[in-house]
Amino acid sequence: MENKRRIAILGSTGSIGRQTLDVISQHPDLFQVEVLSALNSSDLLIEQAVRFDANAVVINNNAKYREVADALAPHGIKTFCGMDSLCDLVTGDNIDIVVTAMVGFSGLRPTMAAIEAGKAIALANKETLVAAGDIVMKAAARRHVPILPVDSEHSAIFQCLQGAGENAVSRLHLTASGGPFREWSREDIAAAPASAALKHPKWNMGSKISIDSATMMNKGLEIIEARWLFGVGTDRINVVVHPQSIIHSMVEFADGAVIAQMGHPDMREPIQYAIGYPARLSLDNRKLDFAALGSLTFCEPDREKFPALRLAVEALEKGGNMPCILNAANEAAVAAYLRDEIGFYDITDIVARCMDGTDYVREPDLDTIFETDRVTHRRAAELAARIASKKC
Repeated sequence: MENKRRIAILGSTGSIGRQTLDVISQHPDLFQVEVLSALNSSDLLIEQAVRFDANAVVINNNAKYREVADALAPHGIKTFCGMDSLCDLVTGDNIDIVVTAMVGFSGLRPTMAAIEAGKAIALANKETLVAAGDIVMKAAARRHVPILPVDSEHSAIFQCLQGAGENAVSRLHLTASGGPFREWSREDIAAAPASAALKHPKWNMGSKISIDSATMMNKGLEIIEARWLFGVGTDRINVVVHPQSIIHSMVEFADGAVIAQMGHPDMREPIQYAIGYPARLSLDNRKLDFAALGSLTFCEPDREKFPALRLAVEALEKGGNMPCILNAANEAAVAAYLRDEIGFYDITDIVARCMDGTDYVREPDLDTIFETDRVTHRRAAELAARIASKKC
């Protein structure tokens, strides 16, 4: 890299955001942090901004604005509040690449703002493509903006494709750990509280994505994301359970050859590849010892125990605003489950009911996507509240 890459990190206090800053700290000669944002974690945001000498921060909780502004003013770091400010900042001339690490649908608006401003996107917010994949990818193509995947599975596919040349892809194989309930019976899963679902066997993730991993909705969302990132249909996207999480995903070609990307479960690897692309940067992480790995195993996912996979495929095949409905209903239902208001399988039941009962739009524009998200969130929350009231 001839010049430092100037970076905005949306969601800097979350798991991906913190690991992005760790990668940057190992290469201070290559990256400059310009903008950081957080929803509520004001103390950590202040600490990050001072340590990395950020130009500006955005705290999206208005109640914490004064606390952050007063702490950062002596350091000459500007403080802003709210989504409008965030969307303005990511379009600035001082930004080269935007790491979208916000959780959920909230990442769509600033990601679109950054794309329209011609900024490279390191995409860790899969919901952006799930809810509005066609719109986002068309905007990126129109503005010649690279979308560099940060999700470990999509980064793995992206890396495998670097050596593909003009050879057409036969299938994409997304690997899944199987989550904490892989070996549980359906009856035991049904009774599992959120505290059990949060105990992922391999990855250290935030609460929402941990629940999505437990339901395997996370893998369903990744199917949808893969369709938009790599331009393949659902018939060419396969999910295979790989409990060791060493192979992050694979690409299969017409001759049957399969190229896989491997590494220990560590999100810093795909992060460094996205923000440093096309360079591979040195990383202070655990390296693979093949002799110590033992066996790598694979099996089919159990779609009876984990119906989220089926729902995601149905939403993708239906198209239009249906994936947005799927995503919004899941967000609201997961939030209720994390509050112990509903049961584990109520999550997918609520998603299915919202998919059946929310107005379908075949060719939505961005305004329709935002309205779909709002309406579906409200409907899913109402369904969750009814279930909760029966539990009392």
